[in-house]
This record gives sequence, structure tokens and C-alpha cells, in this order.
Amino acid sequence: PTSAQVSVVPHSRRFCYTLDNDLLTTEQRQFYEDNGYLLIKNLVSDEDIERFRKEFTRICKREVKPPGVMIMKDESLRSQFGQSEKVVNKVQDFQEDEELFRYCTLPEVLKYVECFTGPNIMAMHTMLINKLPDSDKQTFLHPMHQDLHYFPFRPASRIVCAWTAMERAHQDNGCLVVQPGTHKTTLKPHGYPQWEGKTNKLFHGLLEEDEKIPKVHLVMEKGDTVFFHPLLIHGSGINRTSGFRKSISCHFASSECHYIDVKNTTQEHLEKELQEMVHKKYSATSVELKDIWNFRARLVQGERINL
Repeated sequence: PTSAQVSVVPHSRRFCYTLDNDLLTTEQRQFYEDNGYLLIKNLVSDEDIERFRKEFTRICKREVKPPGVMIMKDESLRSQFGQSEKVVNKVQDFQEDEELFRYCTLPEVLKYVECFTGPNIMAMHTMLINKLPDSDKQTFLHPMHQDLHYFPFRPASRIVCAWTAMERAHQDNGCLVVQPGTHKTTLKPHGYPQWEGKTNKLFHGLLEEDEKIPKVHLVMEKGDTVFFHPLLIHGSGINRTSGFRKSISCHFASSECHYIDVKNTTQEHLEKELQEMVHKKYSATSVELKDIWNFRARLVQGERINL
């Protein structure tokens, strides 16, 4: 059973970002309310992580080709390493790969997700990140950003990301960096940072970053999982080690969330960029941002209502 007996309508005005449940302690709920994230230690088993790692390797080697999956590579390394994990930075949209998608259905993960989304849960965005060693070029430095910038669905408070470390994540190998409390702010304008030759496609960042807001480096052990709000400002540093820093994540949303029109908003230019990519890859015309997300979305629990 994954249900945490969640009430969709909070009984008290004290909590805005979590739903009443019998899983989270009052202290845990208050921490998420104040900071926009919650770290749960040792949540995902070593056995599951090893299975995800093996499937990632099979995808890198093209032994399996899940439909819809996007494999992001450092093309400059291909001549040196060929088809291997040493060139793949990210496997995105793995919702049709049954082995990796198991992450999104793990009862130990879903019972926490339900405390934020309610019982009807959609997996909206899936990623396995393989942060490559990167001390010189800083290609895979991910600028500080808010995930809601990418999402054309609301309300933000019924969306949560689960991000699990597949090995120890620390400052040297580019762990997550968060700015606690920034989930209480609005969605800010994003774009490509002014780093010449150091930007990845769709690695958008805040156009104006407030350096006065303190940053916290989330040092995590293998299996630790952080749940965070889509407006929380976060990013990750470069991997200065010789190893690979892997993590697996999914953005979950209540299926009762609704799509919005992003035209005339700060997200409009993102829609245009994605439309160009879809047109180039599939020769598709007149694709809206919500169509792309509707294609990515997959029900994991309860009833599919709007998304």
C-alpha cells in the first residue's frame, strides 16, 4: 500500500505546501513549509539503485532503446569513448522504460509524494543524471533555476520532485545546491546564462540571481532522497572528481492540476524553443507546450483527471 491517508484539503492554515497525512511529522512538515525541501535518509535500497544503474548502462550501449527517451551526450567525448556512460550526461523521459520507470512507482517514494500531491499522482518528468567529470570546461554546471519554469501546469503546491542520490553526492562531485525559502517567491524570468561556450540546450537559469540569499549544499548518501517544491531555486555545481555522480529523479504532480497557456508569460520563449526542437526531430507543426507534457505524463497512482 502506498496511501498515507492524505486529506486533499488541509485542516489548518498553518501548512500551505503539504497535505494532512499520517506519515510526515509536524517538524518535517514545518521544515518543508519554511525551506521548500525535505531530505529523507536511506529511502531507496541499494538493490534498486543497482538495477537502475544497470539499465542506464544498457541504454548508453544501445542494448535497449526505450521509445521517447532523450539521451543527452557530450559529443566532444564520443570519439574517445564511443557509445558508453562516459559520454552520456542525462537520460530523460524514461517513462516508457519499465525498469527505470519502476523508480516512479516505488511505494517508499510514493508514500511521501502523496503528502504533497494527494492520492491521484502523475509522473510528469523523469531523468537519470550522470554528471560527468568536468573540472576544465564546466559544461555541466547547472545554473540556479526554478523547475516550474519548464512546467505549463498548476498549482505549483501540488507538484513535487523526488531526487535520489545513486552514490554519495557532495560539493566535489556537484551535489544539489538549494536556496531555502525561495519556494515562497514567484516564478522568475529564465534564460541562457552568459557563459560563453558553457551552456547546454535547455539548461536555463535565472536571469537575475540574488547572491544575498544563502545557499545550502545538500550532501547526500546513496539512497537518500530529497523532495522539493518546483519554485525552490536550486542548481548543481561541477563534478571535480574523476568519477560519475548519478542520480535519478521524477517530478510528480496531482492529476487534478490543470494546464495553463504560457503565451505572454515568462515561459513563452521556452515553448518556442521546444516547438523548434520537436519540429526538427519529428517534423511536427503547431505543437503546444501542454501537448509535449501530455505526451510525457504517465499515471502512477489513483485516477487520471486533468493532466
